[in-house]
Amino acid sequence: MMRLAALLGVTMIGLWPAVAHATSTADFTLKTTEDLYRVCSVATNDPLRPEAINFCEGFLLGAVSYHDEVTGRENLKRLICYPPTATRDQGIEAFNDWAASHQQDQKFMSDPAVVGAVRALASRWPCKR
Repeated sequence: MMRLAALLGVTMIGLWPAVAHATSTADFTLKTTEDLYRVCSVATNDPLRPEAINFCEGFLLGAVSYHDEVTGRENLKRLICYPPTATRDQGIEAFNDWAASHQQDQKFMSDPAVVGAVRALASRWPCKR
C-alpha cells in the first residue's frame, strides 16, 4: 500500500504542472468536498478527464494512506474499515455515491475535501464499534 501511495504521489506531482496551467481547473484546488466531487465525477467526454480521475484517485488514496498510518502508529480508533479487496475504483464510486446523495446538504459539501472523503469512505466501510 505504501509503495502504491508513493507511486501515485509521484504521478500526481508529474501531472500537476499540466493541470495548473489549464484554464478550467479551479476545482483542482479542492477547497471543499464539492470541489472533490466535481473532480471525481467528471464527465467521460471532458478533455481533462484523465487528469481529474488521476487527481481524484491520488487524493483519496492519500487520505486513506494517512488515515491508515496515523491510526496504526498512534493506536487511534479507525474511521474507515475497508476490506483488503477494496479497489481504488470502488473508493471513487463510494465517494461519488455519497456526495451525490448529499448534494443538498451544504454543510457537508462545504467542508474541506478531506473531511468529505473520510465521511464518504467511512459511510461505505464503517468500523464495528
